[in-house]
Amino acid sequence: QVQFVESGGGLVQPGGSLRLSCAVSGSASSIGPMGWYRQAPGEQRELVATITSLDRINYGDSVKGRFTISRDNAKNTVFLQMSELKSEDTAVYYCTAYLWGQNYWGQGTQVTVSS
Repeated sequence: QVQFVESGGGLVQPGGSLRLSCAVSGSASSIGPMGWYRQAPGEQRELVATITSLDRINYGDSVKGRFTISRDNAKNTVFLQMSELKSEDTAVYYCTAYLWGQNYWGQGTQVTVSS
């Protein structure tokens, strides 16, 4: 059974920063790509960033230059450093990890950017 522990969400003012963490446990196999997606109310889930075990990275266009993804393979943990946050970054952020031939999803953590 795969378990996700997501942390770091919360309320931040525009221009501020937050760091999300997601630790994946319960897998004896190597984890493939990990990443973050987000979903705002009334919107479709969209890509934020993904990273492979070899640190190949892909960012969504709306976060390029502001967000940085990284991972600790030894701890099966992925991080998302978010800077220069905007109100439009407000969403539930979901961690994802690929293993056993499919994507698994965390429960999500709320990020709210508001003054």
